[in-house]
Amino acid sequence: QVRLVESGGGSVQEGGSLRLSCTFSGGDYGYTMYTMAWFRDGGSNEREGIAMIEPIGTTHYADSVKGRFTISRVDNEQTVILQMRNLKSEDTGMYYCAAELYWKRPQLERPAEFPYWGRGTQASVSS
Repeated sequence: QVRLVESGGGSVQEGGSLRLSCTFSGGDYGYTMYTMAWFRDGGSNEREGIAMIEPIGTTHYADSVKGRFTISRVDNEQTVILQMRNLKSEDTGMYYCAAELYWKRPQLERPAEFPYWGRGTQASVSS
């Protein structure tokens, strides 16, 4: 059973930065077999794909965060990082980490394709 635990949320003003972490444990295949992603729920109860990283390091971003957010993975720590810079008030929301085996080719636009989720961490950006 895959377990994901997010941390690093908080409150900042516009233009500030936050660094979110997601720690992976469990699973039958090991962390390096999973594509990892971050999703955001801005209060609509819908999860928007923000960033995704495949095991070989290929990254994908939502247009709204390109150039401001960076996703990376620290394989020896089984951790995925979302570095968020130049934050805007519309970035406010609950951020969730998700995982799926890479060979199932999950898409960032389709949260239903990710079976494993953390409980989320809140990021609030004030203007």
